[in-house]
Amino acid sequence: MKTKLLALLLLAGSSVFAAPAVFFGVGVGVAAPPPPVVAYEPAPYGYYPGYSWVGGYWYPVGPRYYWHAGYWARPPYARAYWEAPRYYGGRYYHGYWHRR
Repeated sequence: MKTKLLALLLLAGSSVFAAPAVFFGVGVGVAAPPPPVVAYEPAPYGYYPGYSWVGGYWYPVGPRYYWHAGYWARPPYARAYWEAPRYYGGRYYHGYWHRR
C-alpha cells in the first residue's frame, strides 16, 4: 500500500514538473526623471603622467541621483579615454573607458 502511494505521488509530482508552462507579462515603464544639470568642473591644476581626468557626474541610486566628484584615473589600456555617463531618452547610460 505504501509503495503504491509513494509511486502515485512520484508520478503526480513528475507530471507537474514536466507540464509545459506559458507566462505572459505586461510591463509599464515609467521614465526616470533626468539628473540635475552637470556643473562644469575643471581639472585641478597639475598633471599626473599616465593619468586622465574623469570629470564629475551624477549617478542614480534608487530614485535619487548622487554627485560623484571628478578624479584622476589611470586608463585601463593604452589610448583609452573616458566616455562620460549620460542620460538620453529617459534612460541612464553608465560611463566607460573607450579605445581610440
